[in-house]
Amino acid sequence: MTVIRRHTDVWLFLLVAFGASWLIALPLWTGPVSPAAFQLLGIPIMFTPSLGVLAVWLTRRRGTPLKEWARATGLTLGPDRGTTAPLLVTALLGVPLLVAVALLVSAAVGVVSLDFAGLSLYRAQLGAALDKVPLDPGVLYVVQVAQAVLIAPFINAIPAFGEEWGWRGWLLPRLLGDPAVAPVPTASQVPGGSPVPAGAPGTGERRPARVWPAMVLSGVIWGLWHAPLTLKGYNYPALGAWAAVLFIGFCVIFGALLGWMRLRSRSVWPAVIAHGSLNALAGQALLLGDADAPPNPALAGITGIVGWVLLAVVVVIAYRLRPVAVPR
Repeated sequence: MTVIRRHTDVWLFLLVAFGASWLIALPLWTGPVSPAAFQLLGIPIMFTPSLGVLAVWLTRRRGTPLKEWARATGLTLGPDRGTTAPLLVTALLGVPLLVAVALLVSAAVGVVSLDFAGLSLYRAQLGAALDKVPLDPGVLYVVQVAQAVLIAPFINAIPAFGEEWGWRGWLLPRLLGDPAVAPVPTASQVPGGSPVPAGAPGTGERRPARVWPAMVLSGVIWGLWHAPLTLKGYNYPALGAWAAVLFIGFCVIFGALLGWMRLRSRSVWPAVIAHGSLNALAGQALLLGDADAPPNPALAGITGIVGWVLLAVVVVIAYRLRPVAVPR
C-alpha cells in the first residue's frame, strides 16, 4: 500500500474543504465587496470542512454505519459524560475568562489603552446609531457582553460546528492514526489477507508522542484554510496579506487547546462551544480600547501576540495536568 493510497481520504477531505472555501470566497477576489458582505461570506465558508467529512464518508467509508461514524468523528458526547460535561462548562466560561485576561495583560504590557470610563472606541463603533440607542452605552455594552458570554456561543455553535467537525472531529484523529476514522484496510492490504474492522483493539499506533506533531500539523492546515479571508486582511486589517501568516500561529496554539478538549472528551462539542465563544467575544473585548489610540489586533487581545502567550501557557498546563494520547 503506497503512502498516497493510505492518505487518499486526507487529500480528498482537504480538496473539498479548501476548494469549496475558495469557491465561496470568489466574490472577494473578483470585485469590490462591502464589509458586511465580507463578514457574511465567512459563514458559509465555515461549513466547508464538514463538506470534506461528508465527502470522505460517502466515497471512502461508504460501508461504515452512521452511528459508528458519528462516534468516531465526535458527534456523540463521548464514552464518559462525566468528563465531557465539565469540559462543556469550561469551554463556555473559560474562553470569556481567557479573553478578559488577555485584554488586561495587553493593557499591562502597554499594547492597548483601555477606556472603561468613556468607552470612546465602542461609541465610535456605534457611530450614528449612538443617538438612537435607548440605553446608556455602558449599559448596552454590558448587555452585549452578557449575550456574547451566555447566548452567542450556542448560536455561533452552528457555523463553528461546520469547522470543528472537520478539523477536530475528523482530521485530528485521522492524523493520529485512529483506525475508526481511517479507511478500512482491504484483505490485500492486511498481512494474512483478512481485513481489520475499524476500531478493532490493537490496531493503529497509540504513542502519546505523536499527539504534538498532529496538533501542530492540524493547526497549520486550519490556518492555511483561512487564506481566502486572511489574505484580504481578515482579523488583522493593517497587515494586509501578511495577516494570513500571522493567523496560522494563532490557529496552531488555539487549535491545540481545542484538540485537547476533543481528545479528553472524545467529543467535538466542547471544541464547538469554545470556538463559538471565541468568535463572539474576541472583537467585542477590544472595543474597550481608546479611540485616540486604537488597539493593534496583531498584538493585543486573545488573537494577538499577547493572547498567543496566554493560550500557550494554558495549553501546556492542560496537557501536563490532563495528558491526552492517540484515541483507541
